[in-house]
Amino acid sequence: GGYEITLACDWRVASDDPVTRIGLPETTLGLVPAWGGCTRLPRLIGVEKAAEVILTGKLYSAAEAKQLGLVDEVVAREKLLEAARKKLRDGKKPSPSPLPWGEADGGAAGEGKPSPPRRTSGNLAPARALEIIRKNLPLDQSLAAELDAIVELGKTDATQNLIRNFFLAEKYKRGSSKQMSEKITHAAVIGAGIMGSGIAQWLSSRGVSVILRDVGTEELTRGLANIEKTYADAVKRGIMTEEKAKEGRARIVASSAPIEMRDVQVVIEAASEKLEIKKQIFRDLAQKAPHAAMLATNTSALPISDLAAETKTPDRVIGLHFFNPVSRMKLVEVVVGTETSDDTIGRALGFVRQIAKLPVIVRDSPGFLVNRVLFPYLLEAAELFENGVSGQEIDDVLLQWGMPMGPLRLIDEIGADITVDIANTLEKAYGPRDRAPKILREMQSAKLLGRKSGAGFYKYEGKSQTENAEIEKWRTSPVIPSGVEGTRGGTLKEAQRDPSTPVAAATSAQDDVSFRLMSLMVNEAARCLEEKVVASPEDADYGMILGTGFPAWRGGPLRFAEKFGIKKLVEEMEKLARTNEKYVPCTLLRKHAQEGTRFYGS
Repeated sequence: GGYEITLACDWRVASDDPVTRIGLPETTLGLVPAWGGCTRLPRLIGVEKAAEVILTGKLYSAAEAKQLGLVDEVVAREKLLEAARKKLRDGKKPSPSPLPWGEADGGAAGEGKPSPPRRTSGNLAPARALEIIRKNLPLDQSLAAELDAIVELGKTDATQNLIRNFFLAEKYKRGSSKQMSEKITHAAVIGAGIMGSGIAQWLSSRGVSVILRDVGTEELTRGLANIEKTYADAVKRGIMTEEKAKEGRARIVASSAPIEMRDVQVVIEAASEKLEIKKQIFRDLAQKAPHAAMLATNTSALPISDLAAETKTPDRVIGLHFFNPVSRMKLVEVVVGTETSDDTIGRALGFVRQIAKLPVIVRDSPGFLVNRVLFPYLLEAAELFENGVSGQEIDDVLLQWGMPMGPLRLIDEIGADITVDIANTLEKAYGPRDRAPKILREMQSAKLLGRKSGAGFYKYEGKSQTENAEIEKWRTSPVIPSGVEGTRGGTLKEAQRDPSTPVAAATSAQDDVSFRLMSLMVNEAARCLEEKVVASPEDADYGMILGTGFPAWRGGPLRFAEKFGIKKLVEEMEKLARTNEKYVPCTLLRKHAQEGTRFYGS
């Protein structure tokens, strides 16, 4: 409500401090900006700009806010009071009147006029806010409409999930008072690839001096270019000033030769996802890293304990799994090995929070939480494609369901090679449910790796993408799996529904696809809880929301299962399991279905 209060004032003055953020984020919580947000902002900056601010829920830097008209003046923090007093002496500001679309559009949609973002399908708040804006009611009536909307939206599952998610974020930010408060000022990152350079850039931007080491000079050059680009983008977007970016760059020392690590408090290994390479690095660190330094790995799936065994101090080894792109993804999986000490866990949690990331503790097991839960979903999407379902249709169905990116597009972003490597690691641990389908192995062999090679499931040219006909030859047959409609190369929407489909809860072919993929994700998340990979359903759900973009308004895989109905979910999975063992529900899901209990209780 802070910015809404200023909308009732004559003038608005903001500090140019980099931490200043101005906007109306209520729609991201499933609510509308009440206290005059939907009513006064269109009168201040016009309907079109106001709708953009309100529907996206974006927070703007002070400079961006002034450009949009959200504030009248931006000054140094120490001059705020002086600037405010001057505005008062200047007298009352003329009443703003830049409303149209033509005063009001009577609620009619028009060409070029804002509409609710596509990926908020279950979050009704953006559409409700737009409805209030479009009506352009008199002030008192519009304020009353805001209040009615708040009350009604607050009763919906989507809004309640979004609000829970907000409070979970606050919980993970704060942590426990028992956790170590040591300030990390010196770090080393081993490996200058996409992840290593991304981690180095992020640490340096948060005030940490970083040694970036890679044995390959070309890799180091590319890594430094990646760091430079990330800083340049941050300046361009108003996230930091050029001066702050310059200070951050200066904190990084890069070298392809060994460097003295005397002052280093934490080492983060971010080399290639090959166990033997990582083991060698940890053998070297055991000799060269300071005795008190925390030794971390950014591995996405390999066992932490195998790396710790290469050192004389396994109690100091921990996993810190960052996500790509590091500058935008908030989650860090803190992976606890069998011998990781409580002291190291506390230091790791404190460090992750120090650098403004959100930690979720996971037990050391292949894939940890996020990749373990995500990969059955990705691999099944690839298998559906291999068996004849349209790739664009698969992706569109999941976008409509609420995911930020379709599963095949996501495989292209990860890379077919990395997808197969991680699947191999998971298959060794968990069996056929994580086996990479033949089409992914063919794509890997043919170097059709996804965006980085220019083609995968899609062909990429600049920002455009088109379906890649070259991979059609690897489809095993035009037969659509039982319960999934469509024709080879056709669309699910045009297909006739088979009345014998095993997914009785589905009402359309699109539901069949989303159920197949999401039930696998639910099953694996439940296994992680059952096997104590995570300590609570909140950890599982929040980790998947942060790590994969699972729609926050659905609450995470386990909350989604409760909303769908655990008993119904298990019944439908058992029908699919008659012909495909990967759908066999885990013990915990069966228990909840039989006893009528839930992950979250009442």
